[in-house]
Parts: sequence; structure tokens; C-alpha cells
Amino acid sequence: MANATIMTLINTYGYLAVFALIAFENIFPPIPSEIILTFTGFLTIGSSMTVLGAIIAATLGSVLGAGLLYGVGRLIDTTRLERLLNTRFGRLTRIKPQHITKATDFFNRYGGQAVFFGRFVPIVRSLISVPAGMAHYSFSRFLGLSTLGTLLWNAVLISAGFLAGDHWQGILATIESVSDLVLISSLLMLSGFSFWLYRKKKS
Repeated sequence: MANATIMTLINTYGYLAVFALIAFENIFPPIPSEIILTFTGFLTIGSSMTVLGAIIAATLGSVLGAGLLYGVGRLIDTTRLERLLNTRFGRLTRIKPQHITKATDFFNRYGGQAVFFGRFVPIVRSLISVPAGMAHYSFSRFLGLSTLGTLLWNAVLISAGFLAGDHWQGILATIESVSDLVLISSLLMLSGFSFWLYRKKKS
């Protein structure tokens, strides 16, 4: 989806557009949440939208999209999902089998921690819901961790767009340029937390 189209939709439909776009972003990762959220934060300066309202709308959209993908994971296994992605419809999502593999490995290694920290990692934040569903991970825990993770992500980016004002695109460029750093930092935090839990159980 073109950036101009995203901006037009948010500018026209406000909270509803934010909710719908973020829900779709969870299902179709190529839609960039970074531009949706930072531009929304900028729009709150001169519109009837508020930062809090935008955060709530974005979080509800994130949780809806995550819940739908969790349901997909409960219904089909990896083989069937990869077969679906190779169909004409699957190719429209622009999700590749290796993306599913990456998210599955991430979840298998870190479990519930991956559900939370995965919300800060491009591609993984959308697809981590699928392996959680496949593993029949507790839905209540999944919902709680997903809500908390997406709430923090949305709050940071929307607030950044609000604080940056007319310079929100500069903030967006900075966020995009450090995406790899976010991934590495998330993995380090996960590893550290896992080691801490391990030591705590051993003591």
C-alpha cells in the first residue's frame, strides 16, 4: 500500500483508519506500521484525534490482527500454511515461507517471551501469532503479552510522531534505519531474561 494512500485514509477516517490499517498490518506485514503510527502521532497535533485515542485505536487493531493469526495457527500446520502461501492468494500477502520459519524458530526458542518482544521486531511482530496458535499456547497469556507489547510499540511511535511534529518523517527514517538494532536488542534481552529465569530455577 502506497504511503500516500495510508496518509489519506488516516487523514480522512481518523481512528477507524488507524484501527483498520494496523489490523491489516498484522495480517499483511508489508504494510508499514512505522509510517502509520508516526504519521498518526503527527496528525493528533492539528485534528480532533488525541495521542491516547490513537494509541487505543492502534492497540485494538493490533490485538485483532494478532488474534486472527493466532486462530489461523490453531487451524492449520506449517506444511499447509506454506502450501497456502504458494497459491495466488498467498502470494498477494507477500509473506514468504521463510518468514513463517523465522517466526516459528523465534517462538520455539523463547515461547511467551517471543510473543511480547516479537512485537518490536519487523515481520516477526506480525507472524509470531501463527506459531503461538500452532503450539496451542494459552490464549489468555497470548492476548495479555500481545496487548502489552503492541501497546508499548504503538505508544512510542505515536508519541514520537506527535513530539516531532512537522519533522515526523525524519523520526520515521531514524526508526527504519535502526530496525536491525531493534532486532538484535530484542534477542539480547530475550537471551538475558531466559538466563535469569534459568539461574533463578537452579538456585
